Amino acid sequence: MRSQDGAGVALASDASAPSPSRDDARRAALWTFALVSAGGVVMTLDVTVVNVALAAIAKDLGAGLNQVQWTVSAYSLAFGALLLTAGALSDRIGRRSVFVAGITLFTLASAMCGLAPNAGALIAARVAQGLGGSMVFAPAIALIAAVYEGDARRSAIATYAAIASAAGALGPVVGGILVELVGWRWIFLVNVPIGVAVVIGALTRMPALTPQNSSRRLDLLGALLAIGVLLSIHYPLAVGPDVGWGSLQVLVPACAGVVLVVALVVSQRRPGSMLDLELLRIPALSGAAVLGFLARMSSLGVLVFTSLWLQIAAGGSPLQVGLRLLPLTGSLLVVGMFMSRLQKRFSAAGLVSSGFAFQGAGLGLLALAAAATQAQWALGFAGLVLMGAGGAIIFPPMMGVAVSVVPPERAGMASGLTNACYPLGTATGVAVFGVVFSSRLGSSLSDGLLPAEAVRHTRAAVETGQFDAVEPAFMPLAQVAFSHAYLSVCLAAAAVCLVGAALALRVMSNPASRASRPAVREHSLSLKESP
Repeated sequence: MRSQDGAGVALASDASAPSPSRDDARRAALWTFALVSAGGVVMTLDVTVVNVALAAIAKDLGAGLNQVQWTVSAYSLAFGALLLTAGALSDRIGRRSVFVAGITLFTLASAMCGLAPNAGALIAARVAQGLGGSMVFAPAIALIAAVYEGDARRSAIATYAAIASAAGALGPVVGGILVELVGWRWIFLVNVPIGVAVVIGALTRMPALTPQNSSRRLDLLGALLAIGVLLSIHYPLAVGPDVGWGSLQVLVPACAGVVLVVALVVSQRRPGSMLDLELLRIPALSGAAVLGFLARMSSLGVLVFTSLWLQIAAGGSPLQVGLRLLPLTGSLLVVGMFMSRLQKRFSAAGLVSSGFAFQGAGLGLLALAAAATQAQWALGFAGLVLMGAGGAIIFPPMMGVAVSVVPPERAGMASGLTNACYPLGTATGVAVFGVVFSSRLGSSLSDGLLPAEAVRHTRAAVETGQFDAVEPAFMPLAQVAFSHAYLSVCLAAAAVCLVGAALALRVMSNPASRASRPAVREHSLSLKESP
């Protein structure tokens, strides 16, 4: 039976367990939200916080910049590869169990990152960080959805989405402050006390929400295949810009990914399989996954190029770049505060479509700012504000729909499925827009009638943000070429937003629709302690 109070807080219990009081339910819900949000903050921060520290890490560890860049890619690859499996696993053994295990692994790995003696050890620790992060992130929305109902659930998810998104945007600010004041190692070590506090809080304050039939056998083959599929998709996107899209390092894993997808689909048609493929036949759920992919592609996929653009104006200071991104972060937080009210008045389809429209308009203004010779700051400021507002509007209703159109016992899988598309969208955005950026940059530099060697050197310096390595005589041309390249990226991303706006109106207009055949039902969730 269900126990619910006037605020919409709810906890499920079985018939043999005493029903929690309203105050206990409210406290459990608040603790769950706070702990899940804290986990989401550190996971999202670690996606972007390292970018501003790459030069410092390379210098301190005596490694090449290309090698140290794997500290970013290794985290993203591991994080994205395990999300789907972690989400499905949380439905089997308990969402709190997976969440706590993930926080524990992430905290230990953060300490290893901060103490890493060389680049190889740092990359290995970042892989462990990514695995832990995926185990925290995958069941996050399902944990919140389990302890809230109705308007309270929508408000909690909206607030969580705003906090997590703002954390990602604040990454360059936090990273710049820590690198300049106490050194790059503290961008990792700062996670340790936070992680310890979250583990203790989760074990003592968060309801276990363990499925009663938790003894159900785990589908090890499906778990391994799901990891292989996501890894084979992410890896080519991560290395393609550096090694070339026709390289064996890209083609071999991409072909392997096709084979693994077929094997995964075949394996999941067996009884007791890890994934319920019928869930993908729910238009709102599959649509939310695609829309999440497009939203991350057009936002975080562009952030690296926006950071480079701001770096020119900031004179190369990581802290100044982060501060110039505050309009984006501030609008995320401010608009996020009003999302629960907006969701009461407007449909999910209208909100998500409007969010994409705001993002597209913001990208259009950033394109104008890149091309302008006057009022550049005002156009850039307005563009970043619209980008942040769009992100704040898109994700809460989309996340809410994803977990509301499936049976409660499959919410972990639904959360993991949609979350798995987020890092994939970011990686795809960086790769695709990277091709657009590099192509346009090279074309503009070549049009300047520079010698071939000068074009190659200038292009390499601009692409990595090392503007101080550009010959002073070539700097005006380099700046113009960069503006043209960034303008092309913004316009391409704006086109993605238009696709997202149209798709949202089509697939989310009737979010209540379910699969033609109901998903396999399990027993309700109980508040007994996790095994």
